[in-house]
Amino acid sequence: MTAGKNNQDLALEALIIGSSPATSHLREMIRRVARSNASVMLCGPSGSGKELVARAIHDMGARAEKPFAAINCGAIPAELIESELFGHEKGSFTGATSRRLGHFEASEGGTIFLDEIGDMRFDMQVKLLRVLEERTIVRVGSSEVRNVDVRVISATHQDLGAAIADGRFREDLFFRLGVVVLQVPSLASRVEDIPALIRHFQRKMPASAKCQFDQGALSVLMQHRWPGNVRELRNFVERASVLYGGETLGAEEVALLLNPTAQFTLPLEAASARTANEAAYALDTEADADAEADVDMAAEAAEAPVPVAKAPTPAPGRPIDLKREIENIELEQIHVALELADGIISEAARLLTLKRTTLIEKMRKYGVQQAQAA
Repeated sequence: MTAGKNNQDLALEALIIGSSPATSHLREMIRRVARSNASVMLCGPSGSGKELVARAIHDMGARAEKPFAAINCGAIPAELIESELFGHEKGSFTGATSRRLGHFEASEGGTIFLDEIGDMRFDMQVKLLRVLEERTIVRVGSSEVRNVDVRVISATHQDLGAAIADGRFREDLFFRLGVVVLQVPSLASRVEDIPALIRHFQRKMPASAKCQFDQGALSVLMQHRWPGNVRELRNFVERASVLYGGETLGAEEVALLLNPTAQFTLPLEAASARTANEAAYALDTEADADAEADVDMAAEAAEAPVPVAKAPTPAPGRPIDLKREIENIELEQIHVALELADGIISEAARLLTLKRTTLIEKMRKYGVQQAQAA
């Protein structure tokens, strides 16, 4: 054990990676808020690691041995969120074939993390406020009041002050959720942590998949804006390992890798030589998927333009079904946006410059399953 550090300190450093001033301050704030049961609101950009911070607060506190549940309010259909949070009785609505405990009951004694709380519809905000004030829930289809003992940590990347001013978010709920408001820093504000984060993401990769970065490469990484934050860095490390496993990268390779829509070409012999590395890395990535899922957080390329499909050129005498071609392009872009947004509907809608409800309507029109975007 490192001198002067207990097991909890070491566990926290293993969870919240880095030694920058911003990261050190964040760890100290986690230690402080973990001592209480107060509600905490985490603010910060998508992909900055808010779920990881929520997990750290839970693990450092007295509820560590109890359940921890993470729910993305923006990924649950509006008509199902009450059932997801509070549970339902058999027959309470179409498809309710059995009684089901909601996340609040299932997390009894522990912590519930409500991510993207700003996406919660207004009527549900009223019900959540009642739960926070009275510490009771009522399942859908039931009249029985049940006591619950759950700590609530919430998170958002939205400006809730503006949402309150616009009447989209309840001010009284904000004060209940944000007894303590904790700012999670963007990756751009702690670029000194990038080398440590790269080592963290590479720790379970086979040696043949790990890349090295020269000073020029590190300089490019430090100057990048990181719109997707830690999630974007993780995807960058994975992309580098697939394409340049075992090599030392310079500024040119890194600049190319930072563009997720870039087209990579390799000589035939080089492509063949990489096959073994890619196969080994794919197996290791699949095994480590759950452990890496904690780095939470939205789109790996929020500022990258969505690629547009090239329309066919009309042939002489052959008409083109323009409506169908436009629909095909629209459907393709919906799939691309959902993939870039890790399935988060509100983030995909932002990438497509659509309202969230408009995107949901288009997904229904084209038969894009809700489960795909959850």
